[in-house]
Amino acid sequence: MKYRIFIIFVLIVGVVGCAGNPTSSLAKQCDAGLSAAHKELDYAKTKGLSGTVEYTKAASLLGAAKIQSEFGKYPNCIDKVNRARAYIRKSQQ
Repeated sequence: MKYRIFIIFVLIVGVVGCAGNPTSSLAKQCDAGLSAAHKELDYAKTKGLSGTVEYTKAASLLGAAKIQSEFGKYPNCIDKVNRARAYIRKSQQ
């Protein structure tokens, strides 16, 4: 029984240790992009654009990007942030 607990603990630590480095340049780029995109999304909302399809797509992508960030999948986060920001720009046209 003790060995099973130890093995489970080692596996959990291994999985957590495989998450991306939160201080890497990709992590910083992801965080900065999320912050900027949320500001742009808030601005679009104040302009009354929150009902557009593009706004909804952008909001969904930003939610997914945040989850990617939490799991250390920074390249995926950056991709989603860039796509979301494109939708935000499109919603304002």
